[in-house]
Amino acid sequence: MKRLRWRTRRGTRELDALFGGWLETSFPTADAALQRAFDELLDVQDPDLWDWVMGHARPPRIDWQAIIDDIRARHRL
Repeated sequence: MKRLRWRTRRGTRELDALFGGWLETSFPTADAALQRAFDELLDVQDPDLWDWVMGHARPPRIDWQAIIDDIRARHRL
């Protein structure tokens, strides 16, 4: 968790809060596949993450989209 917590620190406070929040609230109860997907999602560049979270584009993977949809729903984006 420490490594993931560090990796959720992004280039903006907004992304820090969105991805750090998902890590704290949803990651512990997610299945192993979704936890791996989140770890892999954190390799994506911030501009792409921002576009996905803001709904300007969609991620190429269904599991990433599930995480993004959850983040968007939690924050009413």
